[in-house]
Amino acid sequence: MGSALVTGTSTGIGLATALRLARGGITTYATMRDVGKAKAIEEASAAQALPIKVRVLDVTQPQSVCECVEGILAETDIDILVNNAGVAGATPLELVEEDKHRAMFETNYFGVMRMIRAVLPQMRERRTGTIVNLSSVAGRVAIPNQVPYSASKWALECASEALAHEVRCFGIRVKIIEPGVIITNIFDNAAEHTVFDKGSPYADIMRRNGKFYAAGLRRATQPDAVADTIFDAVTGDSEQLRYLVGADAAGWVEGRAAMSDEQWVAMGDKMPADDYDAWFLKHFSIDLRG
Repeated sequence: MGSALVTGTSTGIGLATALRLARGGITTYATMRDVGKAKAIEEASAAQALPIKVRVLDVTQPQSVCECVEGILAETDIDILVNNAGVAGATPLELVEEDKHRAMFETNYFGVMRMIRAVLPQMRERRTGTIVNLSSVAGRVAIPNQVPYSASKWALECASEALAHEVRCFGIRVKIIEPGVIITNIFDNAAEHTVFDKGSPYADIMRRNGKFYAAGLRRATQPDAVADTIFDAVTGDSEQLRYLVGADAAGWVEGRAAMSDEQWVAMGDKMPADDYDAWFLKHFSIDLRG
């Protein structure tokens, strides 16, 4: 079944994906910035005798990317690259410090580009390989209160689609995974990039954004659902480019596609919470009421 490199595997989607690929017979290099957080994956691997190897990798550091990829290629080819490492945050644009905005892109976009450029030459030479990029429903819908995060995912979507065209003639496939809200600790990890202030002029936007995610969490989509989607995408023969994961993701994308740009922007108007919730349910099939 070949070998896979998965980034950001200490928890959540990355952990679930590394385990799913390994259970499917794929030798999996599970990478993370701090291997001190590898206990969960090492215990699962040992208990199930899975072909998993843990490696240090920080996608924001070119030297780390080079050393990790070269070390793996000294052992085996990399047939599958899963770019999962990412950071999130929720803050109105006016309140986002520029360094935090750049940090979001450094991981979510430039980190992915570094990984692709490091792995692509050997895939191209062998004329085979699959690159999986973890985007988000926020890569399809411009989410208010999350401009840096959503913008980084939009950039990733664009690059992934263009890349798929560029490398098709070399037998390389690109897959874009677009989860909705998944039960992970990404929200804990997003704390440093998140602001909520009841006294802010953006308080209504912040509150609505929080309700979007609370509604998604109530649907309780697990990381395994994303991992299963990734496994099917890399092991199947489908030429499909984009894969939505979660009922809320489908609701977001279908609802936004049915609206004009002007209607979407008009959602920013002030209105009673009950009216907004009813309007949102009508258009996106997502119930914001707790």
